[in-house]
Amino acid sequence: MKKLFIIATFISLISCKESSDTSSKIITGDKEITLEEIWNGTFSPKRMNALNSMNGDFYSLLNSDENGNTTVDKYSYETLEKVETIVNSKDLKELNSFESYSFNNDETKLILGTNFNKIYRRSYTGTFYAYDIASKKLSLIGEDIQEPIFSPDNQKVAFAKNNNLFIKDFSKNKLTQITKDGKKNSIINGITDWVYEEEFGFVRAFEWSKDSKYLAFLRFDETNVPTFSMDIVGKELYPNQQVFKYPKAGEENAKVTLHTYNVDNSKTAKISLGDYEYIPRIKWSNTPAVLVATTLNRQQNNLKLHKVNALRTSSSILLNETDKAYIDIHDNLTFLNDNSFIWTSEKDGYNHIYHYDFNGKLINQITKGNWEVTNYYGFNSSKKTIYYQSVENGSINRGVYSINLDGSNKNLLSNEEGQNSAAFSTNLNYFINTYSSATTAPVYDLYTAEGNKIKNIVNNVDLEEELSTYKMSPKEFSTIEINGNDLNMWMIKPADFDPNKEYPMLMFQYSGPGSQQVANRWNGANDYWHNMLAQKGVIVVCVDGRGTGFKGADFKKSTYLNLVKYETEDQIAAAKKLAERSYIDENNIGIWGWSFGGHMSTNALLKGNDVFSMAIAVAPVTSWRFYDTVYTERFLRTPQENPAGYDENSPINYPEKLKGKYLLVHGTGDDNVHVQNTYRMINSLIDANKQFDMFIVPDRAHGIRKGSTMRLNLFTKMTNFVEENLINTTTEIKG
Repeated sequence: MKKLFIIATFISLISCKESSDTSSKIITGDKEITLEEIWNGTFSPKRMNALNSMNGDFYSLLNSDENGNTTVDKYSYETLEKVETIVNSKDLKELNSFESYSFNNDETKLILGTNFNKIYRRSYTGTFYAYDIASKKLSLIGEDIQEPIFSPDNQKVAFAKNNNLFIKDFSKNKLTQITKDGKKNSIINGITDWVYEEEFGFVRAFEWSKDSKYLAFLRFDETNVPTFSMDIVGKELYPNQQVFKYPKAGEENAKVTLHTYNVDNSKTAKISLGDYEYIPRIKWSNTPAVLVATTLNRQQNNLKLHKVNALRTSSSILLNETDKAYIDIHDNLTFLNDNSFIWTSEKDGYNHIYHYDFNGKLINQITKGNWEVTNYYGFNSSKKTIYYQSVENGSINRGVYSINLDGSNKNLLSNEEGQNSAAFSTNLNYFINTYSSATTAPVYDLYTAEGNKIKNIVNNVDLEEELSTYKMSPKEFSTIEINGNDLNMWMIKPADFDPNKEYPMLMFQYSGPGSQQVANRWNGANDYWHNMLAQKGVIVVCVDGRGTGFKGADFKKSTYLNLVKYETEDQIAAAKKLAERSYIDENNIGIWGWSFGGHMSTNALLKGNDVFSMAIAVAPVTSWRFYDTVYTERFLRTPQENPAGYDENSPINYPEKLKGKYLLVHGTGDDNVHVQNTYRMINSLIDANKQFDMFIVPDRAHGIRKGSTMRLNLFTKMTNFVEENLINTTTEIKG
């Protein structure tokens, strides 16, 4: 694709030792980026609506018109033309509009959802209807329910309400309540608790068997899990209190058990899985009565796949993986027609694809190399071909690939550089590739499964042209050698950069295990803010240190048992090394981050008080003792096992080290990283008689977004802090 930016030529990936600074000026427009433009959507690229791949070579989209009517429309992958409108809300007397839809297996029925009320990050209740496409009949499933799903025989819908499970049989017009012991903050049936939803990434904890005769579900007994509460100020005279079960590191988890419900005899059986702490996944195999359940021990370094026979209520071990550190949970378990299965694992040091038979015997390792598979898309049985995404072309890039089941005939199907992700048709004949890079705004193209581009669907040439009128600088990608590792880095310099001047430097990072901030992808809101700061005279830098992802298991897990220790050391060392450059003002170096990154920026300011002169910490963890079991213990084990790992890198324990300027930001409605973290940091700083700034935002959750002007207000505060404590304190000309 033709680039309309002159700055496009600046993408490279070379070592800092080999890179040289240049005094040549970047040719850009003269318009200044404003905070209002960043947060009012001026720079938002055009995107495709999230599509649902259908049977055959078709997909569907949820669309709406200017009159507020919503439709589910069917499109052809081959032509990208609309084939038909499956349902239009204007034709539904009982439902003025709907906000979600899902098909049954043979796409003869739909579940339409509306009136959603958010619970946590992924969970919500709503009103749901079943819609018969042929008869155009609409039937109410339930109000204030969760996660309705059709049975494979299309006769029934299972759903959760008030912590219990129900089945509605439309053929008999009968509603059956499967469980009756559900109770808030005590027993949950079929829906995950807070920590499973947040850390294992799923909400619906019930699944139909392939023959519709069984419903497998998880039961959470939260009775002994400690309770956390938050005051929600709202607009009433008295605040409301949000009370929920939240297991902090070292505390008791919910007791989770696996059960199967037999539809024919209405009996529920509890399945024994031996010793375990977590059941993070359940999935039915292609044998109707055989389920595969995943268990983890509390240290999360011993994973088992259990083959469960629902008819006999028995189980056996299908696969057992162990690791010296921890094992990540994924959704890549895929059963083939013969019930052999695809599995991804880091067991050879990099995340790769494996093929096993249904007795757990390894057939072959399909992908190999010192690179990571980052997504598994599916298996085409007729072509014996697997489709996946990986970082084979460099850890800051993503490519879409195909490979034969036996590991032969590997092909790159997408662009060589930048970020490529695929949305495949159900039969894997076509895919829509989403591509972007640091210099190319998102482009959506239709490809055949062989990697032949058919046509462009959406591009953002207009946005690129508009941005060319703004004063902007490119991200200069490189690597920097720190503590014996080549770390990925990007740098943004002012458009009128002069190597004979000194500039303050602001470092940005997240640094959490397996994360990545240095990536060859299109701008997000933070990138525009960083560029705005660059044009005010700041050099902005991001370094992905030890513990970040996509460079192998050893690199990612090097921070095990010492979370934030080595990550902080890398940021401090990187700042010191960069400060040796003539154009960096070594006396004016700042750092900022959000969540894990807020912990990092706080730690860097305190432990690197001879390097960093200011820091901004948004929604920071300040002690891992305050965070949840699943995430924290995965990397640190429990506080009882590893107290030093918790306390030696918690800034509440050494507030006296604060020398620079410090801004703390937190929402009081944060159910994830509780404002308790910031309150304890404030008290520690007060006890040490240290001055600091803070911005406590009532009722906002972890993303601090609620309200049309919230982000604008927050980033105005942060911009002012950077200007006052970094930009206005630097020496402009190097003496």
